[in-house]
Amino acid sequence: MLVVALTVAALLAPPASRLFAVGVGVGAGLREGVGDPTPSPAGASGLRAADDAVPAIARTWPVGVRPRVLRGWEPPATVYGPGHRGVDLAAPPGAPVRAVADGRVSFAGRVAGKGVVSVELAGTGDPPLRTTYEPVRASVPRGAEVKAGEVIGTVEAGGSHCTAPCVHWGLLRGDAYLDPLSLLPPWLLQRGPSRLLPVLGVPLP
Repeated sequence: MLVVALTVAALLAPPASRLFAVGVGVGAGLREGVGDPTPSPAGASGLRAADDAVPAIARTWPVGVRPRVLRGWEPPATVYGPGHRGVDLAAPPGAPVRAVADGRVSFAGRVAGKGVVSVELAGTGDPPLRTTYEPVRASVPRGAEVKAGEVIGTVEAGGSHCTAPCVHWGLLRGDAYLDPLSLLPPWLLQRGPSRLLPVLGVPLP
């Protein structure tokens, strides 16, 4: 019974916390820390609470199986304050980068010398949720429909702001920054394989 209880508890563990989302009114300019050049809707700027309706629709991590998170999402205290508007995932140059869910490529190109791919996620409202990945050499064109797990590019050797090779993964709705880990269901957030613990009174084999 203890094994069953522990397994159920692990499966029901909540996803990563949804703390705050920051909208930066930069018009058609670049979004700091994300590099998505998509124009912003008018009036979408400002400090907002996180969208608790972010669906856990991801079916894979962007890179690897369970990549090491080098730096997590750190929403700034003010609109223009310091922070980290996404998460950095350890990934070697040349590693495949995958779409975490079904969607449409809204941008695939270079911004300030970095390769950037943005994917609007299907069925996530208006404006839709948008994931961003950089530095990535795109293998899909703008407008392409992609499926969860489909390779959209490879990690570039340069252009990362990490001390070690990484991919910066971002999530936005309009101009509001959200924690991309919110897209991951509990079974993807598990940090390692399940372990069976001994039941008291039952000898080990």
